[in-house]
Amino acid sequence: MICKYAVMDLPDDLALPLRSGADWWYWLGGRPSLDFVNTRRERWWRDVETLVSPSDLGLWLVRAQLVPATPKVTRALLHAARDLREAIDAEVRAHLAGTPASPAAVAVVDAWLPDAVLPDRLAPAPDGRPALTSGTPADPARFAVGLVARDAAELLGTAQRDRLRVCASQTCSARFYDRSASGRRRWCSMQGCGNVAKARRHRARAADGTDA
Repeated sequence: MICKYAVMDLPDDLALPLRSGADWWYWLGGRPSLDFVNTRRERWWRDVETLVSPSDLGLWLVRAQLVPATPKVTRALLHAARDLREAIDAEVRAHLAGTPASPAAVAVVDAWLPDAVLPDRLAPAPDGRPALTSGTPADPARFAVGLVARDAAELLGTAQRDRLRVCASQTCSARFYDRSASGRRRWCSMQGCGNVAKARRHRARAADGTDA
């Protein structure tokens, strides 16, 4: 079972580059596309890549519940998936900044959408009559990455984009989808960054002698 509330901050003495990033994934984005963007950690400081190898990407797709079993991932697909991740993030940042999205970034996401479509199949059912069903992907890994792109397209191409957020913590760059009723959520996780910020405010008040 995935630990949803993983430690946000990476250790200061973390050996970089990582041999594998699986220990440092977290699942607080609220959408597959944002969890995918969050595989690039500490964009504001050390810029830590956690999709280090093809096997990392395959395992991430399983843990994101986009495929039932670890698919075969080529190094070319890994690089293409990273490009998709950065295109999604470029659109996220453009929206949050109130600027037009880069046509190049939009084109990258759009190019992946056909990979998220399964062909229909007409095949005999157990009773002998034909049944229309969805086929299986020829390339499960590419199909799963296509599903990430599809989620990003639904998020960025509709009013859902107004719920996009970046964690307010100065030591966290997590992107997340705000599902709160008020639409005013500030932290990727109240159990993580929210509690850390609360503790920092408490210490600051105590140091100032203003804490009752």
